[in-house]
Amino acid sequence: MIAYIRGIFEEITEDGIVVEAGGVGYGIAVSPALASGLSQGEEVKIYTYFQVGEDTQKLYGFGSREDRRVFTQLLKVPGIGPKLAMGIMSAIDTDELKLAVITGDVKRLSRAPGLGKKTAEKLILELKDSFDAAEVITGGKNESTGTALVMEDAFSEAAQALIALGYSSSEAMKAVRKVESRDGITTEDVLQEAFRHLAAF
Repeated sequence: MIAYIRGIFEEITEDGIVVEAGGVGYGIAVSPALASGLSQGEEVKIYTYFQVGEDTQKLYGFGSREDRRVFTQLLKVPGIGPKLAMGIMSAIDTDELKLAVITGDVKRLSRAPGLGKKTAEKLILELKDSFDAAEVITGGKNESTGTALVMEDAFSEAAQALIALGYSSSEAMKAVRKVESRDGITTEDVLQEAFRHLAAF
């Protein structure tokens, strides 16, 4: 497995980028967001997934190990191959994708090109236990393992309530992440503070 490629970013191509490493130019399929954030001539480190098929060999690239991990998790879902998985991650950033899975936001996932409602539902079913809800929803602010589950429930339920009220996964995540975690915090506490932050967006 090619774990990553460190080299010089040369150019953007039709479906990704070219990185020169050791005198070899590697064509790597990446999301438009990752490609647009690179400057020609700069040294980059791209975490990769190497697809090998009967008539296909292709490198997919990511800006972090976590992005690559989420990509490989998507590949475990029946009906999702590398091309569709990359399309999903190009349409939805990693944190929002995790939150959509955790909160069962089929509507948000279905907006990704090529991902229908049935496949989105299957994705949620297959991956709902793959992500840490407390870390995703609170941004990793929970430090005490003794209160982590209580906080997870409060923040997760608040995020789900916001989504049910019509807010997007991204809006819900941003709002609840602005709420300071504390002992004894309830879903109602999180919602009240989240609404204040939403009003300021």
